[in-house]
Amino acid sequence: MNSQTIQPKLFAITEPNRFNILQILKEGPSSVSEIVGKLGISQPHVSRHLRILAELGIVRVQKKAQLRIYSLEAQPFQEINAWLQSFSQVWDDRMDNLEEYLNKM
Repeated sequence: MNSQTIQPKLFAITEPNRFNILQILKEGPSSVSEIVGKLGISQPHVSRHLRILAELGIVRVQKKAQLRIYSLEAQPFQEINAWLQSFSQVWDDRMDNLEEYLNKM
């Protein structure tokens, strides 16, 4: 896990339409047309956002006849979670240091 691999993923998922697509996919796999129906944006825009998410490994696509079914990949979210947790440890350490300092006063 390094910040150079995390940064593009964070940038991608914070774009509002992509964020909303991920919220839909959190409920379960969906086709492009299902996502279009829920978001109310055009099919080309949804497809472009899904392509970006797929290129980053955030979603996977499965072809079923004429449909493309998209679902979330767990690994990128685990990497992002681990990266965020590293900040939690920093703040815990700082709070412990503050507590020690205050106890010495």
